[in-house]
Amino acid sequence: MPEQNQEHLAKVLLRVQRLDRFFGGVQAVKRLSMVVKKGQIVALIGPNGAGKTTVFNVITNLYPPTEGQIFCCDCAGQESLISNLRADQVCNVGIARTFQNIRLFDDLTVLDNVKLGLHRHTNSGVLGALFRLSSFRMEEEEVNIASWKYLEFVGLEGRSHETASSLSYGEQRRLEIARALATRPQLLLLDEPAAGMNPQETDDLMALIRRIRDHGITILLIEHDMNLVMKISDSIYVLDHGELIAQGRPEEIQSDPKVIEAYLGG
Repeated sequence: MPEQNQEHLAKVLLRVQRLDRFFGGVQAVKRLSMVVKKGQIVALIGPNGAGKTTVFNVITNLYPPTEGQIFCCDCAGQESLISNLRADQVCNVGIARTFQNIRLFDDLTVLDNVKLGLHRHTNSGVLGALFRLSSFRMEEEEVNIASWKYLEFVGLEGRSHETASSLSYGEQRRLEIARALATRPQLLLLDEPAAGMNPQETDDLMALIRRIRDHGITILLIEHDMNLVMKISDSIYVLDHGELIAQGRPEEIQSDPKVIEAYLGG
């Protein structure tokens, strides 16, 4: 293989290959192929019902693909098939996500919500917790410190001991991102993170997404706020009725006739 092609492949973190997803007789995703390169912010956009969240659900294996394959590269650049993994195994290869509808544990503290994201990195078993062994206590302290740092990263360190339900809507969105970051992903999937936010919260979110990318985490984003998408995306894929109709840089997508027709009806 030529050296240039090896360099190109080394930059690809996620590769979706001819993906189909049916629900009964309805085809929600049609022959979708896409790549997400390391260090990029990639947006997946389209009108309501275009199949965007279905793509996220298949990537994270909440739904298995009907046809097609999904591959992910590890830190060493080794590509492996992930579309045959369970959802928890997908998380273990370094893919985390947030959801269109916020999924927090409302009665737990802000800090405890983030600690749940660190659970897969802990080693102490049931006996360690039951007998409060020194190894368990040390690990628990490390988890507390790490969780607080994730809260600091998203600007919620001052709310750590409050319940998640006491946060504003925008703060709950940031808490969900902090919990996803606590799984220590290499790829973060954000499903409409700006939904319901006011303009200031949206600006703060854009800054946060850029900081996440600058810390070495690649981002795949679903979002309806076109101002946000066009400002922060390196690459954009556009779906309509489950089918890819355009892909390219933000300036290319803005002027694409197919995209304009899909959003405006002509």
